[in-house]
Amino acid sequence: MPRTRALTPAGERVLAAASEQFYRHGITAVGVAGIAEAAGVTKKTLYDCFGSKEELIVAYLRTRDARWWAYLERRLRDAKPPRALALYDSYLAQPGLDHSRGCGFLNGAAELPSDHPGFKVIRAHKHAVRRRLAELIRTDQLAAANPEELAEHLFLLLEGAVSHVGIEGDREPLRRARQIAADLLA
Repeated sequence: MPRTRALTPAGERVLAAASEQFYRHGITAVGVAGIAEAAGVTKKTLYDCFGSKEELIVAYLRTRDARWWAYLERRLRDAKPPRALALYDSYLAQPGLDHSRGCGFLNGAAELPSDHPGFKVIRAHKHAVRRRLAELIRTDQLAAANPEELAEHLFLLLEGAVSHVGIEGDREPLRRARQIAADLLA
C-alpha cells in the first residue's frame, strides 16, 4: 500500500525529480539511481521516503492528478457556459505541458501494466474527467437530451485530441477538437 505520510524535504526533492524525469523520459526508462542523483539524495533515502519505485510512481501520478484538478477548478471558476469547453481551454493553456510529450496520464497508461497501482490512479483520473464533463453539461443546463452521452462524446474527442498533441507535437489537434466540441454544445 502506498505511503500517505507527509514527505520530508528530501522526499519532496525525490518526487520533483521523479516527476520531471517520468514525464520527460517515460516511467519505465527512468531508474531510481538517476532520480536519486537528480534529487541530490542516495538511493537509500529514496527508498526510505517511498519504499519502492512502484510507490514513487503512484506518488507522481497522484501529485500530477491533484495539481491538474486544482488548475482546472481555478479555470472553471471564471469560465462562462458552456463550461465543458473550459476543459479544452485548460489543456490548450496548461503550463508545463510539453506538447512533444502530450498527456502524462496517457503516457503512463501506455507503459504500466493494468494491475499496477499507478494504472488505477490513471483510470480514476480519466473517469473523473468524464464525470466532470457530465456535471458541467448538467449544471449549465445545456439542452442535451442525454448529458451522459454528450459527455462521453466530448471526453473521447478530448482524449483523442490530447493523444495527438503528443504525436503531432503541437496544440492544433486540441484547437480543432475544441471547435468540434463547441459545435456539439451549441
